[in-house]
Amino acid sequence: MMTTKDRILAAATKEFAAHGYGGGRIERIVKAAGVTLRMVYHYFGDKDGLYLAVMESVYREVRERERLLHLDDRAPEDAMRALVDFTFDHFLRHPEFVALLTSENMRNAQTIRKSKVVPELAVPIMEVLDKLLKRGVREGTFRKGVDATQLFVTLHAVCYLHISNKHTLSAMLRRDMSDKAWLAARRKHVKDVILRYLLKE
Repeated sequence: MMTTKDRILAAATKEFAAHGYGGGRIERIVKAAGVTLRMVYHYFGDKDGLYLAVMESVYREVRERERLLHLDDRAPEDAMRALVDFTFDHFLRHPEFVALLTSENMRNAQTIRKSKVVPELAVPIMEVLDKLLKRGVREGTFRKGVDATQLFVTLHAVCYLHISNKHTLSAMLRRDMSDKAWLAARRKHVKDVILRYLLKE
């Protein structure tokens, strides 16, 4: 059963994903969560505090799900395939995450820059990825010289753009970016791009 705080956070996530920070309305959040305005301010202080909590929550979720992949326990190539699949699916299945990231980037990351939580949440996955790359090199699976940060950014780029820009890409290319067959082909393409870059010849 969701707590009052959880209900507020869930309603706020939908509201800010749909309308951005500027268009998000506390009144609609209160109504959707079935709480009083006083409860919102009690738990989150103000709109800025609530929006920050939403952003930290969606980042916390993705980092926690990455942890559950247990990449350290997998063979390097299998671990990388699992990470690609997870990243691809997370963006696909969580359009609110994509919307929030897009909105926050349009605001020049004003809120994320204030967060101490979001950068700290990124530390474990970056450490795991760095170790995975080094382990892959030692085991003769991956080539040398791959930077973990560069790979992380590339992975997110190839898994994100067709979701964040699906309407414009669909109109321009006359292909439905939400079509299941196209997405299956896209997943295979993304894996090929990442793995062919990493694998030692």
